[in-house]
Amino acid sequence: MSDSPTRTLLLTGASRGIGHATVQHFNAAGWRVITCSRNAFPDACPWPGGDNDHVAVDLSSPDKTMAAVERIRALLDGRLDALVNNAGISPKGAQGERLSTLSTDLRSWGEVFHVNFFAPIVLARGLMEELVAARGAVVNVTSIAGNRVHPFAGAAYGTSKAALAALTREMAHDFGPYGVRVNAIAPGEIETSILSADTDKLVEQIPMRRLGKPDEVARTIYFLCSESSSYVSGTEIEINGAQNV
Repeated sequence: MSDSPTRTLLLTGASRGIGHATVQHFNAAGWRVITCSRNAFPDACPWPGGDNDHVAVDLSSPDKTMAAVERIRALLDGRLDALVNNAGISPKGAQGERLSTLSTDLRSWGEVFHVNFFAPIVLARGLMEELVAARGAVVNVTSIAGNRVHPFAGAAYGTSKAALAALTREMAHDFGPYGVRVNAIAPGEIETSILSADTDKLVEQIPMRRLGKPDEVARTIYFLCSESSSYVSGTEIEINGAQNV
């Protein structure tokens, strides 16, 4: 039997889609998973730990996010092997339409950036000591919308994800000397319940002619948190079936 401690993942945005698949993948690999989201933990918990390993926090509030760091730290045993910043929001118009730079309410811009951009650095800085102790990894979930105008994702979402990609590079530079790796993944059209109604029309524009699956994204996240990527830092891996070419 190995004497190495159980590895721990802190994941934001775990309730569905990519986040849910990521929880399942890490749990199957023997990791302890701590989740962090605005809502209370669902009753039908599909992995060990459940409510005891869940921190309810409104990531759109900087003050509440900073306060949550101490609650998260209390759940850790002095080390954090991986932080995956997956939570993200993309507000829509009254009819579900894409919001542009002209139609996005200024308060919505702030809320989107607090969740999609500020929360990742608040959590990473707040838990720096635990990440260093484990020589851990940080994975920021960006988006294909971060480097091109997307037909469904709004302007605030796209620009926040572009900023998160730049933040990933800065973090890799700053965290690297402490033994902590920082990378990003940029998913394209992934088959989840939050896809826009016309997403199927984009499939014919994707060279692989299909949507991605949440588990395909989860496996890439796992790679970036594992020893297999021990010298990979400061990169953004695109997961989009060559949609960007």
